[in-house]
Amino acid sequence: QEQLVESGGGLAQPGGSLRLSCAVPGNIFGISNMAWYRQAPGNQRELVALVTVGDTTMYADPVKGRFTISRDSARNTVYLQMNSLQPEDTAIYYCNADTRYTAWRHENYWGQGTHVTVSS
Repeated sequence: QEQLVESGGGLAQPGGSLRLSCAVPGNIFGISNMAWYRQAPGNQRELVALVTVGDTTMYADPVKGRFTISRDSARNTVYLQMNSLQPEDTAIYYCNADTRYTAWRHENYWGQGTHVTVSS
């Protein structure tokens, strides 16, 4: 079982910024599409953003233009830069790796989650 380790959550004011980081084991980083999900109290977990092995990115509509996902192969780390934060961004944010070992085998790995609270 591979371990993903998130960091960077915390409290931000509306309109503020936070940057989340996800440290990924080096043996899977280069073969994994990476994503950030979030889950607010009482809600289902939802996809926020993803970045493929080829650096293609995709964003959920609520965060387009405010959040940026990126990956750093030198550090085996994925980032989520969150700007113009709003109270509705409050959630636990999870890092996800969709790892393709072969054409017929892939695994999904999750981090433990990091709390983001947006409040004045």
